[in-house]
Amino acid sequence: MKLVRYALAASLALAAMPAFAQSAGHWTLGVGVHNVDPKSDNGTLTATPLGNLKMDVGSNARPTITGEYFLKDNLGVEILAALPFQHDINVVGVGKVGSTKHLPPTVSLQYHFGQGKVRPFVGLGLNYTTFFSTKTEGAIDGTNLDLSNSWGLAGHIGVDFQVSEKGAIRIDYRKIDIDTDVKLNGAKLGTKNTVNIDPSVYGIAYVMHF
Repeated sequence: MKLVRYALAASLALAAMPAFAQSAGHWTLGVGVHNVDPKSDNGTLTATPLGNLKMDVGSNARPTITGEYFLKDNLGVEILAALPFQHDINVVGVGKVGSTKHLPPTVSLQYHFGQGKVRPFVGLGLNYTTFFSTKTEGAIDGTNLDLSNSWGLAGHIGVDFQVSEKGAIRIDYRKIDIDTDVKLNGAKLGTKNTVNIDPSVYGIAYVMHF
């Protein structure tokens, strides 16, 4: 019975808290962790020195940070940053041939719905992905593998669950268009030299309102 009373008291206290201000001039800071999960079919590089190569890019999770400034009531501009993500690069039937790191800064325009303790939102923005520290191994060990940087659209949906007067737990999902051209020792790798990463990015964060 004590547990029930404590849970009821916590629920009443949460219900009594003022809702987050999402009006013009306010801003938020979010800290969390997200997983970048490339789509299952990353494309096939054709007519390469090793034949047709079906590419597979692995997933990776890293800490992330977001900042959002509200231009109007419920309408904000968000910037996403993160520690570098690292992905294994595999060739189906051959195995791991390398790895790369990338940073995916993304700027989105977002609309937040409602005024209650649970607030869904949607956003659309622009992503810039830069690849670096690319290494080779296995079948192409000792060569220079280069992945071009990428510009693409990024969709964003999520829900904020208010847990304190100025804090919320956010669960969100992004779909990002990331396509990179592949070069081996400075030459384009095959006649179709684009790897379509196009990841799903999902995670959880604690969001503070100011």
